[in-house]
Amino acid sequence: MSCVAAVRTLCEFTARAGDLDLRFTPAPTGQEGVAGHGVVTGRRGPGYETEVALSGEYGELLVRGRADGYDPVAKRLEEIKTYRGRLDSVRENHRAAHWAQAKVYGHLLCQARGLASLTVALVYFNVATEEETVLAETHPAAELEAFFNAHCERYLAWARQEQAHRRARDEALAALRFPHAFRSGQRELAVAAYRKARDGGCLLAQAPTGIGKTLGTLFPLLKAAPEAGLDKLFFLAAKGPGRALALQALDTLNAQPAAPGLRVLELQARDKLCEHPDKACHGESCPLARGFYDRLPPARAGALAHGRMDAAALRQVAAAHGVCPYYLAQELTRWSDVVVGDYNYYYDATAMLHALTQAGQWKVAVLADEAHNLVDRARRMYTAELSQATLAGARQAAPKPLKKALDGLHRSWQAFNRKQAEPYQAYDAPPAGVLAALQKATAAITEALAEMPLGQDDPVLAFHFEALHFQRLAELYGPHALFDATLAQPGAAGAKTPLSTLCVRNVIPAPHLAGRFATAHATVLFSGTLSPPRFFQDTLGLPAATDWIDVAAPFRAEQLDVRVAGHVSTRYRDRERSLEPIADLIASQYASRPGNYLGFLSSFDYLARVAELMRARHPQVPVWQQTPGMDEASRAAFLARFTEEGRGVGFAVLGGAFAEGVDLPGKRLIGAFIATLGLPQVNPVNENMRRLLDARYGQEHGYDYAYLYPGMQKVVQAAGRVIRTEHDSGTVHLIDDRYRRAKVRALLPAWWTLR
Repeated sequence: MSCVAAVRTLCEFTARAGDLDLRFTPAPTGQEGVAGHGVVTGRRGPGYETEVALSGEYGELLVRGRADGYDPVAKRLEEIKTYRGRLDSVRENHRAAHWAQAKVYGHLLCQARGLASLTVALVYFNVATEEETVLAETHPAAELEAFFNAHCERYLAWARQEQAHRRARDEALAALRFPHAFRSGQRELAVAAYRKARDGGCLLAQAPTGIGKTLGTLFPLLKAAPEAGLDKLFFLAAKGPGRALALQALDTLNAQPAAPGLRVLELQARDKLCEHPDKACHGESCPLARGFYDRLPPARAGALAHGRMDAAALRQVAAAHGVCPYYLAQELTRWSDVVVGDYNYYYDATAMLHALTQAGQWKVAVLADEAHNLVDRARRMYTAELSQATLAGARQAAPKPLKKALDGLHRSWQAFNRKQAEPYQAYDAPPAGVLAALQKATAAITEALAEMPLGQDDPVLAFHFEALHFQRLAELYGPHALFDATLAQPGAAGAKTPLSTLCVRNVIPAPHLAGRFATAHATVLFSGTLSPPRFFQDTLGLPAATDWIDVAAPFRAEQLDVRVAGHVSTRYRDRERSLEPIADLIASQYASRPGNYLGFLSSFDYLARVAELMRARHPQVPVWQQTPGMDEASRAAFLARFTEEGRGVGFAVLGGAFAEGVDLPGKRLIGAFIATLGLPQVNPVNENMRRLLDARYGQEHGYDYAYLYPGMQKVVQAAGRVIRTEHDSGTVHLIDDRYRRAKVRALLPAWWTLR
């Protein structure tokens, strides 16, 4: 066995100590850090050496890196760290790792040059004031060697365990067998996914609901891992049900006689795992942050022993060791085989999984579940709004030194508002004057925060984060995005004049996502609705060589009775006239075949009106309905009504929580009513998006990309709730005259027969 570790990796693993401390303090940018190193080394004498390459061995461990600087005359090795503000803002756990790096480099230098002793110095450089603070210690070479050996032994013990786990994992995965008989179409999907994981690249896989896409993609990617040399697999989903299905599938694979012993980590949002939401994330406030790094090693070992590290297991281990379960999960990412989480963990601008993949040079494969959602989700990830009302709150709360910069931004913003003639207006580019004033304001806040850290809920800090996100996207503004402004009425936030919200609105995520696909060795995007593939390649930025597979449905046309209610229009102008025909059609179908049905409508208002009319006009039909903001318990109660013996109609919003990722086989669901085409609302924002897509892809595609394809994907997903197995049968009513159009019908599954 051989093992290689960078000095920084070694020390971050073995030397971090003390509290978890996430109080916001502005850090130097990468460019500022490089420039700061240059300033420090430029002040040294002519014989000063920089970027000194060093390496050394401890047993089978090779440690290597580059020391920042060495003065051979003074026999002083320097580790340079840049910071902003007060030196005491450099956290204790960071300082411990900094000293460890300096001492490890010190040993490697003594060994390389035969030195009997050495002065080891930490040089902290303030990028704003260019002030140096030097902390120096002189150590005998033997003492530095003992320090090096102790840390290497600690790291190597863990590395041996990790390599043994990797060998056992890969041997078991090579022998892994599919746990069931393949369903029709499932083998075809699995073969395509395996080849992609083995050879690399991207695959768009359209496969019908009900064939077992989750297991049919997880199994082949894991099976290919040993041959492809994959370090990790990321399973990413848009919603909770997709993540739950992945965990179930991984449990099935891990339960085989020759189990691969996969370490499966579920990442959840902070508000789902935080035990003390009323406390800040530092040792002076939260008991689970206090001493976090001191207790991390045994907590990490305890969690990995579980194998399945879902939210319940993380909470249990975290409670046993007195650490934060959310940040324990973040740490465990490095040691997991499979990570299950939301899209944002890899595709967002500041995505943790993407950053760790690059930093660790991991070879990863990515599975994107229900990938038709990725277009809209990525648009939101790379859209930024800047609210003048938030600025008003920051101005009111700001200390005196910040008021000048914030007032200047307010004046520039108001000048921009006065030029806007309509409540909503799109522009060719963000206004240069506002951006310049915004740059001054964020720079002033950055300098102020370096001296006086603010609480997490402070209005100035809230505005600062919003402004930085807006600035980043404004700097990347191009033909893939829109810039627009919306004026609010006077009176908002106490204002006497209209306030506006500025928006850099992403329309085509491709420029932002292309690099994410390039970082992964293999990416498989799968869904029941990935047609036409060109739409997804264009909007997501998939490589030109992306493969496409369309798995034939295992279902027979006679299993699903698809009926078009062409006498009804669900267009907004016709909503009032549509209510009675929709209610009567639902009641007629229920009378002919009582059972459980889902009724999908385009909005909560439309849904409520149909449900109300059903209760008044057809009281014999039990109805229940989705409401805005339902929590997990309420959603579970909604679905619990769908039993084998149940009867009634559950009303839900198309594209919402119950329109996809819901599995109600057999008599739990025998039909659906889809009273809409699911098209996005025609409004100024969507029309501007359409015009941008027209300009990019041609007028023959702009409308389809903006309206038709997203709408019909929702329709097919919702209808897919009805037939889940080859033994199911049911009815789907497509309620709108536009379902008669050939272009619309061409986007429906080929195995359907409409009447």
